[in-house]
Amino acid sequence: MNSVHDTGDAGAFGDLSVFRQELYRCVTARSDAVFDLVEAVLCADGPVRSLPELSLVGEHRRGHGSVYAALENGRIDVARLRRALASVPLPRAADGRLVLAVDITCWLRPETHTCPERILCHTYGRAKNTHQMIPGWPYSVVCALETGRSSWTAPLDAVRLAPGDDAATVTAAQLRAVIGNLIAGGQQRAGDPDIWIVADAGYDAPRLAFLLADLPVAVLGRMRSDRVLRRPAPPWLPGGTGRPPRHGGEFVFGDPATWGEPDIATTTETRLYGQATAKSWNSLHPRLTHRSSWVTELGKLSVIEGTVIRLDVDRLPSGAIPKPVWLWHSVVDLDAAEVDLLWQAFLRRFDIEHTFRMLRQTLGWTSPKLRDPAAADRWTWLLLAAYTQLRPARPLAADLRRPWEKPAAPQRLTPARVRRGFRHLRPNIACPASAPKPSRPGPGRPPGHRNQHPAPRYDGHIKTASNTRASKPAGPRPRRTG
Repeated sequence: MNSVHDTGDAGAFGDLSVFRQELYRCVTARSDAVFDLVEAVLCADGPVRSLPELSLVGEHRRGHGSVYAALENGRIDVARLRRALASVPLPRAADGRLVLAVDITCWLRPETHTCPERILCHTYGRAKNTHQMIPGWPYSVVCALETGRSSWTAPLDAVRLAPGDDAATVTAAQLRAVIGNLIAGGQQRAGDPDIWIVADAGYDAPRLAFLLADLPVAVLGRMRSDRVLRRPAPPWLPGGTGRPPRHGGEFVFGDPATWGEPDIATTTETRLYGQATAKSWNSLHPRLTHRSSWVTELGKLSVIEGTVIRLDVDRLPSGAIPKPVWLWHSVVDLDAAEVDLLWQAFLRRFDIEHTFRMLRQTLGWTSPKLRDPAAADRWTWLLLAAYTQLRPARPLAADLRRPWEKPAAPQRLTPARVRRGFRHLRPNIACPASAPKPSRPGPGRPPGHRNQHPAPRYDGHIKTASNTRASKPAGPRPRRTG
């Protein structure tokens, strides 16, 4: 069992106790049962497979019925819990800035016809062009990233996308709330470097940059290789006819003849990817058209300029043939050092996949057979709170490794290894939940009486506002001009 040896350990125990007490205050109904459920998730011997089995964990002092009752009848002050997550010390990049990654992960519910608000979620297959659309609940998650290679992130927010929601609009509102909590909690102050928002190709990076233009953020997003951007408009000559031009020449990602000489070119030797070459072109923007997603936000279509970065590497760790990566950054006039930091920050975005794997395979995010989407939201928030408790416990936990696992330094313990030792840390931290009172189970349904109130059935929603598009043509894919 670990004990408090120095001020650092005492501070870590104190931070952990403060967060646990605040978590207990965030639960406004069934607080004791909900808190014991989180304790069982953290102290279970192995991965969470089902909710009733959590009642067999020694730290869970209630019956198996209280597990589902805590999710169905419990209530969480989500706004207060968001502020509590934002108040925990967050990892930062080498220059002291916060780097936030956004991504959408899906809780698939393909055969649960009694679950409302299901949406067809895009899932990738193991082979090329084997993706499927499966009904489920998509969640937009925001995490703070660490610097360097790590399987740790800091989850800050999770929002379930309802049928008809536009992913970009929901993500922008979500990021606005997260950044507001970071500023209110003192994580971001005046004079600090801008927060970087890192997104994959599924997001429209210029649109996110426009929606968050009034905040101290800079957007870095990957673009598809068939995009076409525009250069700045040439100067208007007096005496010319027609209106002044709004766009310059085309920059076609798939046509090197349109690129011209890059403004910056850097080469870096890496251990995993070999030689990494980054080239950047300044002041490029998409040519916006009168699509519904822009007309509702812009009375007049504006020009959103940024920097385009092309990254080429010699090899991939998987042995696959490397393809170029195109990035768009909402800041112009970058130097060579900033270009190198940007593509490295984008590679750190994939650390969020380790967090998704931890939530699914170890903490059992998709294990419960819940029917109510509100109960699924509560379970998601409880797992984010459980994962957050592992972060202050990281320097305190012992390495309880399996015989086939390699030893790891205390600073390199994975979240799963820290969870193994959390049970030994629990006696030294606050436990605000009260012990259960003696009670008797209810009589239940009398034998021979069938359920007279069957659950209603719902159809899965085929499309949302963000994926409504025409069917894919049989010919080659046309280039994207916006």
